[in-house]
Amino acid sequence: MTTSGTEALHVSAKGLDERPAADVAAILAESQIAAAASVRDAAPAIARAAEAMAATIRSGGVLHYAAAGSSGLMAAADAQELGGTFSILPAQIRIHMAGGLPTGVEMPGGTEDDTASLDAALTGLSPHDTVIAVSASGTTPFTLAAARIASASGATVVAIANNPGTALLDAADHPICIATPPEVLSGSTRMGAGTAQKIALNMLSTLMAVRLGHVHDGMMVNLHADNIKLRARAVAIVCEVAGVDADTAASALEACGGRVKPAVLIAAKGMPASRANEILRETEGNLRAALARNT
Repeated sequence: MTTSGTEALHVSAKGLDERPAADVAAILAESQIAAAASVRDAAPAIARAAEAMAATIRSGGVLHYAAAGSSGLMAAADAQELGGTFSILPAQIRIHMAGGLPTGVEMPGGTEDDTASLDAALTGLSPHDTVIAVSASGTTPFTLAAARIASASGATVVAIANNPGTALLDAADHPICIATPPEVLSGSTRMGAGTAQKIALNMLSTLMAVRLGHVHDGMMVNLHADNIKLRARAVAIVCEVAGVDADTAASALEACGGRVKPAVLIAAKGMPASRANEILRETEGNLRAALARNT
């Protein structure tokens, strides 16, 4: 029987437990670096999938993240950042983790085989929606069932797996294979595979935001400044994009409830908040296009 890449033995596995701690630490570090590098080959597939995710948000659809175990934690971490980073509406994000999101330190492994809850959880899926299914093995029953339900509903399926030629990738409209090397601890996919998954998810959501016009010259212009740190960041962004001083930027932000995009237009063009919001609606939230418009 062929051993999958995520279950194979690492080249440095022999005698690992007898080595000095510093040697083991170096092996662990190098294995993480190698896993991260494996994402590079998946960049074209990630870009295509990000376009599909952007289309879902643009059309008012929902992003559904589905996974189990360590992959579920990686998926949930990405999903939970979309609101604070890019102001994606909560109604457009769902997390489906086998056994539910952990509330304590235990995460039972048997839940990844339980698919019974998915029919109800994914009721109402439409062709406007996208399901992001993540599984290191590419064969996790929970994740595979989510992908199949999504496909049957006409939703777009984005799949991330660390083994090529697996059922999850075959079920996807946008398969993303991240063929990470064997783990230093065989089968412990919270390590290299999990690192690569998180990088891929970061890329997907960030590229999606770029396509939605939520990124301008590398700045998060769709953030909503609702705490001290974000208010300071928002002021700095408005200063940079609009070319104004901090007082002008702060005043513009106050005029539009802390939202950066309209604040930039208010500060740069001297327009009222109502006109700034109108232009942003007309340009589908793209700040660069809005700035290019005549007032």
